[in-house]
Amino acid sequence: MKSICEKIKEQGALISDGAWGTFLIANGLKAGECPELWNIERPDVVRGIAEKYIAAGSDMVTTNSFGGTRIKLAAYGLGDRTVEINQAAARLSREAAGEEVNVAASIGPSGKILMMQDITEEVLADVFREQALALEAGGADACNVETMSAIDEAVLAVRAIKESTNLEIICSFTYDSESGGTYHTMMGASPEEMALALIDAGADILGTNCSQGSRQMIDVVRALHRAAPDTPVLVHPNAGLPVLTDDGETYPETPDFMAACVPELLDAGALIVGGCCGTSPKHIEAIKAAVAAHQ
Repeated sequence: MKSICEKIKEQGALISDGAWGTFLIANGLKAGECPELWNIERPDVVRGIAEKYIAAGSDMVTTNSFGGTRIKLAAYGLGDRTVEINQAAARLSREAAGEEVNVAASIGPSGKILMMQDITEEVLADVFREQALALEAGGADACNVETMSAIDEAVLAVRAIKESTNLEIICSFTYDSESGGTYHTMMGASPEEMALALIDAGADILGTNCSQGSRQMIDVVRALHRAAPDTPVLVHPNAGLPVLTDDGETYPETPDFMAACVPELLDAGALIVGGCCGTSPKHIEAIKAAVAAHQ
């Protein structure tokens, strides 16, 4: 199978997928329950999420493994099942994807802070290495080290994955807006600082996801592209900022609204467009049509 970067060179902008947690909750995932355990206990639901996004037009799909590090799984008493759970996550997405759609396995932050000495670099590297190897063994051909905020953790993860696997590596940070139109992560990293550090670490694709709606992501994408003009940029905006209602959280951006933002995201430098919290296959269908029309 061709890599994501190879496909971008040949085809132009690609379509990623959208939110996964929304589907799990809709199918009965309870508060306090481990989402990743559904890879073992409810595989048809998990596989079905990937199938729905592929049917909507995704060129690449992620996996149900965002909290799949041994550290995160240990909180549910599942640390000793890390390899099993992650292999299953990748296998389910690969079964849906076949041999044409890329599987970019999700690897989320550990929850540990290196600068606070919560964990050593050696142990944390082993944690990310273990997850990535299991995802590769399950059938992933890429990974997305996503929703990161600390450069030191992301760099360590990317280097560990690069040294131990053949996975193509996306690294995506989540940014908060500040007065003056600037963006930084909660750990103080700017898009420019992130781009330089992660390219040096070996990331193949840079990205931004979560925390912001589609319009707010335009400036972040532009900053990443300016800092690394030769590196593809992925953008996974939320469907707007969540609004609390009596029924829980809702997201205000419709498929049409997100699609209307696609031309500016592409012009800013995005080459992979998908969604994060609150997005659905209908959002991905609209985004795909907007990308096709713009190209």
